Amino acid sequence: MISRLLVANRGEIACRVFRTCRDLGVSTVAVYSDADAGALHVREADAAVRLPGAAPSETYLRGDLIVKAALAAGADAVHPGYGFLSENADFARTVIDAGLVWIGPPPAAIEAMASKTRAKELLGIEPLDPARVTESDLPVLVKAAAGGGGRGMRIVRELPDLAGELESASAEAASAFGDGEVFVEPYVEDGRHVEVQLLCDAHGTVWALGTRDCSLQRRHQKVIEEAPAPGLPAALEASLLDTAVRAAKAVGYVGAGTVEFLVADGRAHFLEMNTRLQVEHPVTEEVYGVDLVALQLAVAEGAKLPPETPAPRGHAIEARLYAEDPARGWAPQTGALRLFDVPGGVRLDTGYASGDAIGVHYDPMIAKLTVHAATRDGAVRKLARALERTRIHGPVTNRDLLVASLRHPEYATADRLDTGFYDRNLPALTTAPGGGDLAAVAAALAAASARRGRFGGGWRNLRSQDETRTYGGTGGDHEVRYRPTRDGGYEVTAPEGVRVVAAAPDRVSLETAEVVRHFDVTAYEDGTVHVGGHRLTARPRFTDPREQTAPGSLLAPMPGTVVRVADGLAVGDAVTAGQPLLWLEAMKMEHRVTAPASGTLTALHAAPGRQVEVGALLAVVQTEERPEAQS
Repeated sequence: MISRLLVANRGEIACRVFRTCRDLGVSTVAVYSDADAGALHVREADAAVRLPGAAPSETYLRGDLIVKAALAAGADAVHPGYGFLSENADFARTVIDAGLVWIGPPPAAIEAMASKTRAKELLGIEPLDPARVTESDLPVLVKAAAGGGGRGMRIVRELPDLAGELESASAEAASAFGDGEVFVEPYVEDGRHVEVQLLCDAHGTVWALGTRDCSLQRRHQKVIEEAPAPGLPAALEASLLDTAVRAAKAVGYVGAGTVEFLVADGRAHFLEMNTRLQVEHPVTEEVYGVDLVALQLAVAEGAKLPPETPAPRGHAIEARLYAEDPARGWAPQTGALRLFDVPGGVRLDTGYASGDAIGVHYDPMIAKLTVHAATRDGAVRKLARALERTRIHGPVTNRDLLVASLRHPEYATADRLDTGFYDRNLPALTTAPGGGDLAAVAAALAAASARRGRFGGGWRNLRSQDETRTYGGTGGDHEVRYRPTRDGGYEVTAPEGVRVVAAAPDRVSLETAEVVRHFDVTAYEDGTVHVGGHRLTARPRFTDPREQTAPGSLLAPMPGTVVRVADGLAVGDAVTAGQPLLWLEAMKMEHRVTAPASGTLTALHAAPGRQVEVGALLAVVQTEERPEAQS
């Protein structure tokens, strides 16, 4: 029997495993990097062991250090989570050789399936030879052989771009997984990403726990997942389940795993088998009423699964809440998560709590919110409303995008579920939500009420000019004008048609078109104001001249590390619009910084290895001056 378990992972993943361990009475051990010293998974564990350093390659990817930590903490088992070393056969062997119980498939099964290239070979599928790719093969997908999560993946539509994308994908894969192997395969445009959850014991029983649809993705990373996959023809669904079971039996699989497919034109194309639990496993747990982590531990202890797979019930949907700005190229965001509160009736999987900091070293996912309902329509409605009611004070997130996605006709009706969803719909989905003007009025009046409470004052016989406040938000700037009234209230003069019902420092009630709405307001010292679901920034009355930058300045869109500068790039070079100049790595993703226009590079402040904060000056491109037309 397992009595003390070390989780070789971090954040939400470790917290998820710890939750089941508490239910089972199993003691827990966390490992943590220096960047994670105060993280939630460290606080929730019964014991924790430091891995010196911050980069994954120095910490969470060091299998030798993790096994040493397990032995030092007296653990008798290691769970790899579902990232980092979870699909590393050598790590599994090291754990087993140390006399510890490995919560995962046999190392031989990992080797057979964890490498996407070897898995395809096992199933008779040959990748493309990069040296022989021609225009007729395009588009193609460059893909990391190890790992997942969209890292090390590039779509190539122009043949001259292939060499650069191979290099870029390999560098990103080596950083994220410690393995820079990449391969090339045909890219199927706008297919559905469908997967099958497996659970196998050591006695020959294989459960195929239905399908999941994970088609809504950005940068090849899943955003919204659901079970079961809606609208699959019965014959196609049966084929997917059968293929997954055959793949598991072919390699003597034991434990939890997932077989992924791309479905297009009524056909299923094998993608890979992930020899681990997946981030989206909660939707399967909700539909089948099982705890997959508890079953993983039971299988590792030698238990037999019941011969019959559990029966499914209802529908479940999961949304991944990221600290990122979808309207700015999905740029990851950092900073203090001042408040994080999710309404009841929602399953929450997270590695953060109110007061925690979101840093630059790891994935920007804050949490997963999962709901279950009797029908898909009911689950869609329930999750959209829960996200609206979730309070998130801190960095910009994708919450509004998630709500808009769930309510978009293509998704809500499941008429067009495919991986091209965001390519088609992102501009409409990132349009600022309505109500920004009213939120700004509430922010201004809450601030005025707070000042009145501190300093007194208010209405005077000699009426002065209106007070003016400006707030920036996702929909642009909102200007508010108001004045105090004789009865201690306020009169709003802009925007028009707003009557103040009540105003206090933390709550404002406003009437428009005969409807009264209530706004909870929280203001922070840095000028950020959260009004319901709106995140506003108080604008200063006068611009600070120090904040001005030279035309053509390239500023860091997010905090991160400069990993590469274009070969031979130097001050004085002529550059063209869209030309890649340098690459930043932030939260384990690589971001390309390109020239904003054609011109001359007049400054270059970026160098490989340099850490930069958001807004840091990276380079300056002086645009070409067009000569005035001769008369």
